[in-house]
Amino acid sequence: MVTSTILSDLGTEILIPACALVGIVFSLLQWFLVSKVSLSLDKPDAKHAFTESLIEEEEGVNDHNVVQKCAEIQNAISEGATSFLFTEYQYVGIFMIAFAVLIFVFLGSVEGFSTSYQQCTYDTTKMCKPALFTAVFSTVSFILGAITSVISGFLGMKIATYANARTTLEARKGVGKAFIVAFRSGAVMGFLLAANGLLVLYITINVFKIYYGDDWEGLFEAITGYGLGGSSMALFGRVGGGIYTKAADVGADLVGKVERNIPEDDPRNPAVIADNVGDNVGDIAAMMYPLLISSVGILVCLITTLFATDIFEVKTVKEIEPSLKNQLIISTVLMTIGIALVSWIALPYSFTIFNFGVQKEVKNWQLFLCVGVGLWAGLIIGFVTEYYTSNAYSPVKDVADSCRTGAATNVIFGLALGYKSVIIPIFAIAISIFVSFSFAAMYGIAVAALGMLSTIATGLAIDAYGPISDNAGGIAEMAGMSHRIRERTDALDAAGNTTAAIGKGFAIGSAALVSLALFGAFVSRAEITTVDVLTPKVFIGLLVGAMLPYWFSAMTMKSVGKAALSMVEEVRRQFNTIPGLMEGTAKPDYATCVKISTDASIKEMIPPGALVMLTPLIVGIFFGVETLSGVLAGSLVSGVQIAISASNTGGAWDNAKKYIEAGASEHARTLGPKGSDAHKAAVIGDTVGDPLKDTSGPSLNILIKLMAVESLVFAPFFATHGGLLFKIF
Repeated sequence: MVTSTILSDLGTEILIPACALVGIVFSLLQWFLVSKVSLSLDKPDAKHAFTESLIEEEEGVNDHNVVQKCAEIQNAISEGATSFLFTEYQYVGIFMIAFAVLIFVFLGSVEGFSTSYQQCTYDTTKMCKPALFTAVFSTVSFILGAITSVISGFLGMKIATYANARTTLEARKGVGKAFIVAFRSGAVMGFLLAANGLLVLYITINVFKIYYGDDWEGLFEAITGYGLGGSSMALFGRVGGGIYTKAADVGADLVGKVERNIPEDDPRNPAVIADNVGDNVGDIAAMMYPLLISSVGILVCLITTLFATDIFEVKTVKEIEPSLKNQLIISTVLMTIGIALVSWIALPYSFTIFNFGVQKEVKNWQLFLCVGVGLWAGLIIGFVTEYYTSNAYSPVKDVADSCRTGAATNVIFGLALGYKSVIIPIFAIAISIFVSFSFAAMYGIAVAALGMLSTIATGLAIDAYGPISDNAGGIAEMAGMSHRIRERTDALDAAGNTTAAIGKGFAIGSAALVSLALFGAFVSRAEITTVDVLTPKVFIGLLVGAMLPYWFSAMTMKSVGKAALSMVEEVRRQFNTIPGLMEGTAKPDYATCVKISTDASIKEMIPPGALVMLTPLIVGIFFGVETLSGVLAGSLVSGVQIAISASNTGGAWDNAKKYIEAGASEHARTLGPKGSDAHKAAVIGDTVGDPLKDTSGPSLNILIKLMAVESLVFAPFFATHGGLLFKIF
């Protein structure tokens, strides 16, 4: 039973690209407003005096030396980041070509490279396109997804480095002005990437439809390559960038803060340029119904952004975190209305979906609830993450208090906090899975994941805000600006740490739902009737899959440790051998530190990436689809837990350190000041947490998604030619 929809097909075809274009225009407008903060030393003419005159502040007003230093530092960071990304992209480019060939060969060989039409699995009365052409289109969409991901990463880095020094300079006017520049810059990235991804996917689907016509099965199969390309590039970007930044960060902190007792981002420390480069690289992706939800999400996020930048402007430090938190609340409430509207006008009252070959009737209000439950589960995960990582609440204050007795108790309290922070998010994910599956089977779970990511533009804006604020503080320190400026940028950064953790919470939660939906699609595509955990084939896969996130985390953690070791030795060497470095009369050798981070990240990103990409291929070819289904389920279950725990532990340690440094409360002042034993213990906790929250944790959500989507892409090949060992023995 299918009824007509209020929104016509033509209306849908117009609305989706229109919303994407609105998102792109809005991001360019935000970029224009950020660009009004001048880094030029030229005196403003009368016509433009209101845009470029620098500050009504008692310290450093119109100090051209400060402006010049900020501009120089920003150029150094931008050049370092660009150089690193170009080097990284050369390596991942080789992988991209090799893997594209693999996709074509494996999928083309399913039917022996046949060009004859085949019977459709969903309707045996119809004929579907040849497997060879699906292999070609899957390869093209993989390359397209990879290129989109690479461009997105590059644009994100450019935006972040463009905004760093401008945020620093605006901090001289007040914390509110700096917040607006940092948040607007984050919005440029958020809207540009969300709208860009939507537009490219929409165009790809419509171009592919010219060939596929009514063959939705073939079209769906071909489009999965887009997700594989995007996710694989994102994995290498996240792991490589994470190793880069955290090697520099750990090296800078251990020698600078703990051994030499100099401030974070002090220009005498040779590792700071590498660290600030890394902040931009590492911290910094029915068919039309999901696209409509994403389109409305862009409009909702646009309205939400105006609340932070124009309607309720931040004026004091205490208003920063609530303003960012309100972004999540406002976007969720508005998006709920948007989902209801789209479900009402774009869906028929009743329609049929296929659930493992069985028809299931779904009402439009049931699909609305599926998307809604994912959206609100995301908000719950965000709030829980904020509670466990913000220094405004007791968990982080308890971690800070534990520093009284040294680094050991700090580490114990931090780990306990991370483990405990997993409980409520897992219940939220579990409930959303149960509700959405009850209403609309696996499609319900897929749209629940979409609901969690429907406000992605706001999520990315908040996420990008973090490293921009962090770098702004580093530039303030290196440019020799007053301690009051650094206090303001530290306040922005502390809020950024919390919001970055919230963003990671959203990403991990949605990754769990997406992976489960992809897992269902894989099981269906591989024609597995049941996944029975009592079957030895499945159970061994379950055990191995649950182990993989630990193996992956061990690789990435050790990579950061090894790179940090080289960085610590180099920083120590410079302090000991360069005369006048501690006195500030000599310049450190920044280039050597940047080279150490670059070489380490390029070399060390390959083994973890290979582990993720090769595991589904090896298991599918040699052990078959049943064992692979166990591997996917195991990696999903353990990966989500480790990812949440790692991200929240690292975020809590970082903010416990900042809580002591800020000394904003009586309790914090009893633990400080900087350089005290409690502060040194907090710094050690922070450095332990760096690879957890910025390398291993965020990479795990990509791991579970990437393994699932890769298995789905190669499912026809595994089903036809896989399980070689079980066939032989």
